[in-house]
Amino acid sequence: MSQSLAKNLIHLVFSTKDRVQFIQDEFRADLHDYAGGILRDLDSPALLMNSVADHIHVLFNLHKTKAMSDVIMELKRGTSIWVKDQKSRYGHFYWQAGYGAFSVSQSAVETVKEYIADQESHHSRRTFQDEFRLLLDRHEIPFDERYVWE
Repeated sequence: MSQSLAKNLIHLVFSTKDRVQFIQDEFRADLHDYAGGILRDLDSPALLMNSVADHIHVLFNLHKTKAMSDVIMELKRGTSIWVKDQKSRYGHFYWQAGYGAFSVSQSAVETVKEYIADQESHHSRRTFQDEFRLLLDRHEIPFDERYVWE
């Protein structure tokens, strides 16, 4: 085969440092637009993005030649700079150092999209930590509580 073809769908989740409630309604849509632009520039377009005050979910198609860690680093770096530029009161904004990245099969895309779109409802019943533990368990990713939350 002379052509390399791939579709690497990733459900990415990461929070603000110490889960500080920085992601406010006043700039949430602009943050999503800016983050989407970063992903487009990295040839790894977002299919859907949603956030609540302390974390963000992104479903994106990782380009076949890009390292996932590099794309995520650029996304977090670029959006962090953008948030800090919005208002002086956000000068102490930081994302957590880590992230969760989960592979998604094409057959599960609609389910993951619904899950991401319904974040506000999820978090009326469940904390970010509980949600993240559940995602790690569902994907059978071992973790140590001492290091997951920074």
